[in-house]
Amino acid sequence: MGIAEQHELVFRARGLTKIYRMGQVEVPALRGIDLELFAGELVVLLGPSGSGKSTLLNILGGLDTPSSGEVFYLDHNLTEAGESDLTQFRRDHVGFVFQFYNLIPSLTARENVAVVTEISQAPMRPEEALALVNLGERLDHFPAQLSGGEQQRVAIARAIAKNPAVLLCDEPTGALDSQTGVVVLEALEKVNRELGTLTVLITHNVGIADMADRVVRLSDGHIVESRANPAKRPAHELSW
Repeated sequence: MGIAEQHELVFRARGLTKIYRMGQVEVPALRGIDLELFAGELVVLLGPSGSGKSTLLNILGGLDTPSSGEVFYLDHNLTEAGESDLTQFRRDHVGFVFQFYNLIPSLTARENVAVVTEISQAPMRPEEALALVNLGERLDHFPAQLSGGEQQRVAIARAIAKNPAVLLCDEPTGALDSQTGVVVLEALEKVNRELGTLTVLITHNVGIADMADRVVRLSDGHIVESRANPAKRPAHELSW
């Protein structure tokens, strides 16, 4: 029995299109996307720059709205939600990790995570979130005292500290070398495994796809392939 049969449907997208208008020019980013994502999955969205990966992720996360089509989170139609409802959806249900860490330089690792936990409904303790990404010894270090990989792991701790149902990661290793990137991917793998968080990870890096339960490949605004990985490889075995 595959993941799709045994886990709850979290996202369902139907016919998603997104057209950006620049003056008189229309630039299609998504051209009719159908996608289902299930609880507990680790899904890699793979494709070259400009294929629509980030646009799709931003629509799933309530940061952007489609030009047409529908996207449901559980039984909530996000395409019909107003701005205040989308803000609440992002705050309560979604953790974001981006390529650049966006940490507050004047706050320690613990304080950067606490920024999120103070406004969350059922957060974990900042110390707990940082321990989950193996930074329990670096609680009181400032970003400038941390390596790039450590800063990204603080960003992951911040994203997961509110106990989100969904973790959306846009090129989380894009600014890191391979060795450091693997450590960051191990942290994401651990979060997915131990918390059961639906984790969607964007990359243009084919090597990273091997750690996924499922790989969804985009090209020119279309999904051109969606396949289950017959044998997942642990993050520590990856290289690129």
